[in-house]
Amino acid sequence: MRIDPENLPEGDEKRDAVRSLFDSIAGRYDLVNRVITFGLDVRWRRRAVSALDLNAGSIVLDLACGTGDFCRETSRVGMVPIGIDLSMGMLAAARTDAPLLQGDVLALPISDGAVDGAVCGFALRNLVELPGFFAELSRVVRLGGRISLLDAAEPSNTVLRTGHRVYFQKIVPRIGALLSDRTAYTYLPRSLAYMPAWPDLKGQLSAAGFADIERHVFIGAHLITATRDR
Repeated sequence: MRIDPENLPEGDEKRDAVRSLFDSIAGRYDLVNRVITFGLDVRWRRRAVSALDLNAGSIVLDLACGTGDFCRETSRVGMVPIGIDLSMGMLAAARTDAPLLQGDVLALPISDGAVDGAVCGFALRNLVELPGFFAELSRVVRLGGRISLLDAAEPSNTVLRTGHRVYFQKIVPRIGALLSDRTAYTYLPRSLAYMPAWPDLKGQLSAAGFADIERHVFIGAHLITATRDR
């Protein structure tokens, strides 16, 4: 099933379309990520893992794990990752020794309070709905556990935001067409339209049982961290 970037899907149609999209681009996903972010995605992931502030040996879910970038980074600092992704294509292309599970992050095959933390990279806008995802995070992460959510975002500065829109909406699809799939990399910039405004997003996390909610904005991405407190 192909995504029409001009008519963003919803519900089950979105789930099926996103799975098909990532199956199709799995083989060159890492390469395109490095190119379109100028390698900054590596630095952002390291910042996200550091922000978990968890001890070595902590069990951390890598949700929508893709090819395992976060699995590798959490392993590097001594944590114990478990990757979960909807796309079998992405899991097949994964480069990690961590255990990997195929599944929907809105219905995690994990016991209540079983993990110390969770990370998620560049996937929030691809989920069918966010409140259900945050509720699942609250269910599986123990009290006092931490989450670190990384995704694309527009800069807050007006000049930078204008430049980012030109790059993300005009240049990224051309890079995608050259290195992978134009349709996929036309959809991904436009998928930012799925994301709620920050006050709404923060409210959803709070309602799901998270506190100490913070947001760090980079050029082209943002990092959301929080602690499960109830």
